[in-house]
Amino acid sequence: MADASPQARAATLLGRPKLWLMPTVLTGLLAFLLALLYMGGIVDPQRDLHHLPIALVNADTGRPPAGQRQNAGTQIAAAITADRSSDKAQWRTRTLAQAQDDLDSGKVYGALVIPSDFTASITALTTPGATARPTMTVLTNPGKGSLGSSLASQITTATAHQASQTIGKQLTAAAGRQANSTTKLLLADPVNVVTQVGHPIGSHSGLGLSAFYYTLLLVLAGFLGGNVISNAVDTALGYADNEIGPWHTRRPTVPINRTQTLLLKMAMTAGITVISVSLVMLATIVLLGMDASHIPLLWIYSYCASLAVGLGVQAINAAFGGIGQLVSMFVFIVLGLPSSGATVPLQAIPGFYRFLSHFEPMRQLSDGVRAILYFEARGDAGLIRSWIMIAIGAALGLLFGFAMTRYYDRKGHQRLTPQPVHART
Repeated sequence: MADASPQARAATLLGRPKLWLMPTVLTGLLAFLLALLYMGGIVDPQRDLHHLPIALVNADTGRPPAGQRQNAGTQIAAAITADRSSDKAQWRTRTLAQAQDDLDSGKVYGALVIPSDFTASITALTTPGATARPTMTVLTNPGKGSLGSSLASQITTATAHQASQTIGKQLTAAAGRQANSTTKLLLADPVNVVTQVGHPIGSHSGLGLSAFYYTLLLVLAGFLGGNVISNAVDTALGYADNEIGPWHTRRPTVPINRTQTLLLKMAMTAGITVISVSLVMLATIVLLGMDASHIPLLWIYSYCASLAVGLGVQAINAAFGGIGQLVSMFVFIVLGLPSSGATVPLQAIPGFYRFLSHFEPMRQLSDGVRAILYFEARGDAGLIRSWIMIAIGAALGLLFGFAMTRYYDRKGHQRLTPQPVHART
């Protein structure tokens, strides 16, 4: 029989200030924090750029020109490393083989290479009829992301052109009046700067962004899956109402303590994550054709990464109750995205986000995905650290979740609620 009590009207309720207060404050605060945190990490990468790792290779084997103690390559390399006018780049002096290894392991965002015949090529410019220009090569690393590789390319290219102009002034002064107008034009900017890909990645890699988006999928699978499982278990055990469209039901309440409820949710998370991760790989690799190798390793890594997020979500929900979903959203997504270093290099974000990157889950997971997808699953490309952080994260989730539920159970904070006398359908 329908309830005969008078029904409230929306127009009447809208006049109650208390009804507006909490939603207005929370919604406004969330919008403000989201805008501040998301845009704060990417609004000005050039301003925040400091110490971007770039390899510097001086392979010049030429003899020093007359009257000089060092060849041209050594002079340029020394000038670059000694320059303190800007801290945007962290120049790492390497041999060519070492620089290639750094590119292949993702330790540098690019490289500047001075070739073995550099001094000889410069000396030849002072001879009559010289037309061949010496060359310096800029190597990019698209596996470090399109923005990071672009920033490194800009720095190395500008540095090479600056070196070229310095050499040009010296050559022009040495040539004096003997040089004709064509030679003077050549000597003014004598070095040809060539850009090449130092560590190529596949054409279906989103210009180095597929690792970030794949990591985001793993985090979302763990985050959304954990919340769906948590709500479904609470509904099935009678601790939450089930409302779909006009239909509303409430199942009989199953007597179970908080610790056992968390154990049930975590066990289900471990099982269901197998399916969700497999479907993520099916969609991205099989159907969309994303470039990926080491498929078995990628599946195992994806499962462990997404599971660690799911366990963390269950632990936070168990500890914080109704606001747990909001807390876990900030932990795994809101703070994780700008501090991941997957789209904007960590060297180009504000210090607050660099601090977060030491422990925020998305950064740890994206390093491992990037290593598997772009850097041949090398441990020194970030994969070993990612495995360690996944293990630590999962362990912390288990310890925190069960510590809180055991505490609640010992204090007698039961979840049992009266079952409604009549269930409406």
